[in-house]
Amino acid sequence: MQGKVIAVTGASGALGKVVVDAAITRGARAACINRAVARGDATADRIELGGVDLTDPAQALQAIDAAAAHFGRLDVLVNVAGAFAFETVADGDPKTWQRLYAINVATALNASRAAIPHLVASGAGRIVNIGAIGALQAGVGMGAYAASKAAVHRLTEALASELKGKVTVNAVLPSTIDTPANRRDMPKADFATWVTADELADVILFLASDAASGVTGALLPVRGRV
Repeated sequence: MQGKVIAVTGASGALGKVVVDAAITRGARAACINRAVARGDATADRIELGGVDLTDPAQALQAIDAAAAHFGRLDVLVNVAGAFAFETVADGDPKTWQRLYAINVATALNASRAAIPHLVASGAGRIVNIGAIGALQAGVGMGAYAASKAAVHRLTEALASELKGKVTVNAVLPSTIDTPANRRDMPKADFATWVTADELADVILFLASDAASGVTGALLPVRGRV
């Protein structure tokens, strides 16, 4: 990752922060794109782009272009921004399906479309999306979430085909990520079986690296210690 410029959406979240810090540790410079208002000044290796609604294509384009202009290039886009909801199909709110589609799919779509020209110009462009193991076979209460993440999987495959030879496009499919929020929501679970944010970041940054130049269209399960 030495010398690379990486844009991370949802960069203030539990996974996003780890990806950004790990990328910088490896020698990258990072643009941190968030819905929340930015807190903190730009440094030599990091810029904060806050108040961005990535469900709006115009705002996504503005943020991605600003990241590329600040650093003079863009090599990697990691689409971490997302959301989860547990609701049954029969008793849940139909608006949940629209909300999860917007946050999980539209954000990745809009950021990717905005980034494509910059990533092609890089000569070694990478897009890494966040899918989900749970989207491979949905269980009770997982309908809306699994459907939105399954759409991320198909988006990944379609973009990989469209950009083959120009930009690699892959997705990681984690099981439950070990985050404070997930521990609060599932206090009786065996946390030792979950994948850690650090482990997931390592896989993401491998797919973003030069070493993964031959990998595209992959949906890579990251199951932890199940």
